Amino acid sequence: MKKELLEINFNNQENPKSYFDIVKIEELLQRDLDHDIGKNHLVKFFIIFFVYEGQGYHTIDFTDYGYNKGTVLLVRKDQIHKFFRSPNVKGYLLIFTEEFIISHLNRMEALKSMQLFNDSLSFPKIEFKDTEAFSDFTILLKHLELEYKIKDTFSIGITRSVLHIVMTKLFRLKAENGHFVEKKKYMSQFLEFQKLVEEDCFKSKKVQYYAQKLSVSTKTLNNIVNNVVKDSSAKSFIDERTIMQIKRLLISTDHSIKEIAYMTGFSDPTNFFKYFKKFTGNSPEVFRQAH
Repeated sequence: MKKELLEINFNNQENPKSYFDIVKIEELLQRDLDHDIGKNHLVKFFIIFFVYEGQGYHTIDFTDYGYNKGTVLLVRKDQIHKFFRSPNVKGYLLIFTEEFIISHLNRMEALKSMQLFNDSLSFPKIEFKDTEAFSDFTILLKHLELEYKIKDTFSIGITRSVLHIVMTKLFRLKAENGHFVEKKKYMSQFLEFQKLVEEDCFKSKKVQYYAQKLSVSTKTLNNIVNNVVKDSSAKSFIDERTIMQIKRLLISTDHSIKEIAYMTGFSDPTNFFKYFKKFTGNSPEVFRQAH
C-alpha cells in the first residue's frame, strides 16, 4: 500500500491571489492545523524563515539546523522540512510562490532571485552577526508585515518590492559569510545539468549519460560542476542528488527496500544497500525508521 508524503500547497485564505503570505513563527506553532508541522512534509512554495528572538531547531531535507537570534533559513519549493516546537522562538515566515517573484521582476532577475534557495549552490542557513545589519533587517520585515496588512491597490506592489530588497540583502549576507556562489562562467550550463540530474538520476548515475544529453564531453561537464560548486565533480553531484531522491522515496512510500532498489535503477538490492550506506553511513531501513 502506497503512503503519500504530505504535500502542502500555497493557501492564503485571506488573499489567495497574492501568492504571498507573512506569518509569525510563534503564531504558526500555536495554530490548530489540519496537518502536523512537526512531521516531514513537502512544500510547494518558497520560505524565508527569520528568527529575531529565541532558539531551536528546524529540519530541511533530513538535516537539523540549529537557529537562534539572527538566523535565516531558506526552504525552496519541493523540499521536505519539519518544525520543532520551541516555546520561546519569535520570528517571521515569508511564504511565496514563483509567480509572486516573476510577476514583479524580469526573467533574468527572477532566476537570479530563485538561486538564493538553490541548496546545491550555497548553504541554506545564514547568520546575522552584525547588530546593526540584524536590526535593519528586522525593521524591514516589520515594515513588510505592516504593508501587507493594508491590502489596498498599492500594497502588493510595495510588498513585492520590499521582498526583492529582503532577498538582495540575503544575497549580500551570503557573500559576506562566504556561502554564496558568485556569478560563474558556467552557471546556466550547471543549472541545466542540475535539472537533468533531478529528473533522470534513477535512469542513470553515469557522467557520460548527462554529458551526452548536454552535448559536452565528460571533461567539460566536470569543469562546469567544479567551476560552480568548488571541490566537486559531476559524479559526486549526481550521487548527492540521487541519495536525496532515494531518501524521499524511503519516507514517502510503503514500498519495500527491494522495490525501491528496482525503482531507483538498481538491478541488485545488495548494490542499492551498499550505495546508500556508502553515502549516508546507515542502511536504508535504519534511515526509514529514524524518519
